[in-house]
Amino acid sequence: MNLDPRPVVVLGGTGMVGRTLVRELFYSGQHVRVACRRPVLPNDVEADDPIFACPCDITDEESLKPVLEGARAVVNAVSLYQQHRNTSFQQIHVEGAARLARLARAAGVDQYLQISGIGARLDSPSPYVRSRAEGERAVMAEIARAIILRPSVMYGPDQGLVATLARLTRLPLVPLFGDGEVRLQPLHVGDFASAISRLTARPETPQALFELGGPDRLSWRQLVTLVAAHLDRDPRLVPVPMAVWHALAIGMSVLPSPPLTRDMLWLLAEDNTVGDNVAGFRQLDITPRTLRESLPACLPH
Repeated sequence: MNLDPRPVVVLGGTGMVGRTLVRELFYSGQHVRVACRRPVLPNDVEADDPIFACPCDITDEESLKPVLEGARAVVNAVSLYQQHRNTSFQQIHVEGAARLARLARAAGVDQYLQISGIGARLDSPSPYVRSRAEGERAVMAEIARAIILRPSVMYGPDQGLVATLARLTRLPLVPLFGDGEVRLQPLHVGDFASAISRLTARPETPQALFELGGPDRLSWRQLVTLVAAHLDRDPRLVPVPMAVWHALAIGMSVLPSPPLTRDMLWLLAEDNTVGDNVAGFRQLDITPRTLRESLPACLPH
């Protein structure tokens, strides 16, 4: 248990990752500030518990300054998956991350952790993926010892990847992305939160980059089959060319909140697995759970 009374600030503390991380940090004995536009604390928090709601906005410098005062660590879990008229990937993933890192350095924060994603690269055709890579570079320019965390695709109880697959397998025909052979390493959000909690309790961690994925390397076809079998379903899997998916995504782009975007498709066109010779769970002495053993808790029958 970490007894340092200085808090860990979690920016974006109400998303799937943020909510899980806040609980993990709190129950590991660390003091926490939940920082976002509309922060929400866990239901079982009591009045004198060392966990605090701090309203702020990553695009507003003045709102961030008091949140960072006296903090020992900052975790940037803010993410944008679809651009809107007044909010872009550049504003959130690049400018927002750089602003937060600069203010954290000025506030004397000991440790800065930036959540990015596996596959982040500057030459990606996806604006989302490029912005993740640009955000990493912007953070490192402000804090050379920042820790970059790249998780694989995540899931949790009725959340994330497994929830999407559960909905798909209700269909008699499940369309695959291309031939369905792109491989992923599904990561339980609880294991990702445990990794971050372990890092914030070890401020001397020498590694600057971690890629974190589950122990299974499964194709999209295998993932659909596994979830369908768990739910006693037997849909037919139908390969659909990526060009067709992109045409559908372009057509859906006029919707206020399209269920499919080209950025999603670009992510699904390449393997989403951890790289060789990159720090991961082993360096943190954590054994991540498999998808098969997680399904009973994540998708009850």
